[in-house]
Amino acid sequence: MNEVPRGRLKVYIGAAPGVGKTYRMLDEGRRRAGRGADVVVAFAECHGRPRTEAMLDGLEVVPRAKCRFRGGQFEEMDVAAVLDRRPQVAVVDEFAHRNVPGGGRNTKRWQDIEDLLAAGIDVITAVNVQHLESLKDVVEKITGVPQHETVPDEVVRRAQQVELVDIPPEGLRRRMAHGNIYPPEKIDAALASYFRPGNLTALRQLALLWVADRVDEALNSYRAEHAIGGVWETRERVVVALTGGPEGDTIVRRAARIAARSAGGDLLAVHVTRSDGLAAGASHASLVRQRRLVEDLGGSYHQVVGDDVATALVEFARAENATQLVLGASRRGRLERFLTGLGTGESVVALSGDIDVHRVTHERAGRGTLLPSRRRTLSNARLIAGPVAGLVLPVLLTSVLAQLRGTLNLTSEALLFLLAVVGVACIGGVASAVIASVTASLLLNYWFIPPIGAFTLDDPNALLALAVFAVVAATVAAVVDRSLRLSRRAARATAEAETMSSLAGSIVRGGQTIPALLERTRETFGMDSVELLDEPPDAVGVTAVPAGSGACLVLHGRDMPSSERRVLAAFAAHVGAAVERARLAEAAAEVEPVKAADRLRTALLRAVGHDLRTPLAAGWAAVASLRSRDVEFSAEDRDELLATADESMARLNRLVENLLDLSRLEAGVLRLKLRPTALEEVLPAALVDTPGVEVGDVEEIPAVLADPPLLERVIANLVTNAARYSPPGAKVLVTASALGDRAELRVVDRGPGLPAAGRDRLFEPFQRLGDTDNTTGLGLGLALARGLTEAMSGTVTPEDTPGGGLTMVVSLPLVGPSAATLRA
Repeated sequence: MNEVPRGRLKVYIGAAPGVGKTYRMLDEGRRRAGRGADVVVAFAECHGRPRTEAMLDGLEVVPRAKCRFRGGQFEEMDVAAVLDRRPQVAVVDEFAHRNVPGGGRNTKRWQDIEDLLAAGIDVITAVNVQHLESLKDVVEKITGVPQHETVPDEVVRRAQQVELVDIPPEGLRRRMAHGNIYPPEKIDAALASYFRPGNLTALRQLALLWVADRVDEALNSYRAEHAIGGVWETRERVVVALTGGPEGDTIVRRAARIAARSAGGDLLAVHVTRSDGLAAGASHASLVRQRRLVEDLGGSYHQVVGDDVATALVEFARAENATQLVLGASRRGRLERFLTGLGTGESVVALSGDIDVHRVTHERAGRGTLLPSRRRTLSNARLIAGPVAGLVLPVLLTSVLAQLRGTLNLTSEALLFLLAVVGVACIGGVASAVIASVTASLLLNYWFIPPIGAFTLDDPNALLALAVFAVVAATVAAVVDRSLRLSRRAARATAEAETMSSLAGSIVRGGQTIPALLERTRETFGMDSVELLDEPPDAVGVTAVPAGSGACLVLHGRDMPSSERRVLAAFAAHVGAAVERARLAEAAAEVEPVKAADRLRTALLRAVGHDLRTPLAAGWAAVASLRSRDVEFSAEDRDELLATADESMARLNRLVENLLDLSRLEAGVLRLKLRPTALEEVLPAALVDTPGVEVGDVEEIPAVLADPPLLERVIANLVTNAARYSPPGAKVLVTASALGDRAELRVVDRGPGLPAAGRDRLFEPFQRLGDTDNTTGLGLGLALARGLTEAMSGTVTPEDTPGGGLTMVVSLPLVGPSAATLRA
């Protein structure tokens, strides 16, 4: 059976409502239908706009599924009908919409769209920038309006096409003023609040930047697929190389000024963790400080691994499509530059090609350390220079000493030759030192040990001197070479430790997702791409490392030396741990509803075992006594037994009603009949069973939008709870006030209060916090009060009562012209 190819997703994104996303989406559907494609409109929200509704003409519209929730009737996209219809293209509006509970197979519409794509159906959809998960908080700060419906950025980024529907703020406000977006009664309020010019400008910039990042991703993917290594100067990207040295702050600020000259320019700081060049002498504290500086200036910090610093820098810059590369002037002095040749800066310039390189001078330029502590590995230049120096330097020293014959004795001349051998060992290691030692021994014997001008070893003292010279020279060279090797190993270990420390720190700070870890791995090792597979592919240019949890980390690109695989294994372990955490989180999410239901069921069984049985037993005993023929009851006793039975049945009825209402709330089938309701209308009935309640002046409070019987239940439950915890003789106070477009009803008690840490559990069913009396009820009152209030678009929040106690605040929307204006 052939697997159905996944459908293609196209997303129209806009900065705000009314920019024309739905119009463009339907227009795209009409154009595809005109080209012969089978197109249906699965869901389109036209908001009563005539021009948008006209775009539906000629398109097949799939009937919507009708569902009921909390007494209201709603319409949602009928996913099953679209799947049965199996069109080529489905037009689905409002990508981030949250489905009504019970109205479909998924919670979010983007999940419905995923089902359509999995079935091979192409989808055209639309979303506003404020509904992107990553921008939710930013948009709320700008507009002051919280966003409850969001779609993960990654879902939108996976779309094959993302198209921006853009309109200047002035044009959008004119469209609003002409009545093309909202009804006339809402235009003034909208223009004065959400659609202010500043808000629209900021939202437009967010949308443009988000789409620009998406375009960058597509461009980088295209360049990687086609192996394009040249720089495409689509936007200024400035890469600044950091060494961890004291000059870093100066270089970062200079690079930031270069990036700021171009609108939309990017600043990227990179540190190469290796033992030579820019990695030498790196200070971790300085790197941390410079990283913060880069981020404060709006840039991003990166850390890569490379054997050759210059090559690693240029490869990183090309991978990021950088246009400019900024690095500091060399800290090496003239002597170092003369002895060691080209430095990192010169090598970068030679390798940069079409990338502009800036060398920034600073106060540390030319003031570096001496050669032994600066150079920790043998570069190609030193491998060549060492043997050459081993031959040339003794000859040069011989010519100089020959001119000074008679001035120095044999001991001084031998020491100078020994010094030359040590210098050659510092440059080229043991092999070069051996060459220098042999050359120096022969020259010393021929030119400075009598008889001069001949190779003779007749004198035992001369023979001993040459032997000692050779041993000392070889020993010193071996010690120098060993110290260089140990220094190289220590530097490599330090670089690896810094890389892993940076990775661990970024994970701790941001809890990186698996895609982010893969991208960091690709960036760190300079690979073309990194993916997580079940089995490694059999291909050239692929490095595979087990990541645990049955997965394998696969890197595509250059051949990776064994020295880097140890660090790569640690990266793979982090990725494997992230995969395992994701699986555990998914399993925990699946188990949590079962655990919650089990806790609820256990609490219910425990509560029913006592709280329902107690009134039932009392009422049963009273009725049984009345039916007994063995005892003659007086009229007073009979009335008392009847009162007991009546009270027990009433209590039992209340408990059963609370249980039923709570179950209806959780199932989402509670029917609401919202209407304008005055507080003085419901308060008398709510307080009938709780005497001694003090009521403030509520007659001047405007009517609220509520279901009167349910509001009565809410107040009765809150007052009963407050009376239970109030000390003897203290009255419960009920007051109300109007604030903006809402009314707030306060139920105040003078009881012991409740710490803030325990208030989250206050509204859970079957909780009686601090209540040791198991005969006081099931603990459903507050849970039911909050559930009923939220069903009426209200809230219940606890506050401290000044002077001690707890105040429950019920907030409900007002009904009236002022509230209607504010809501518009």
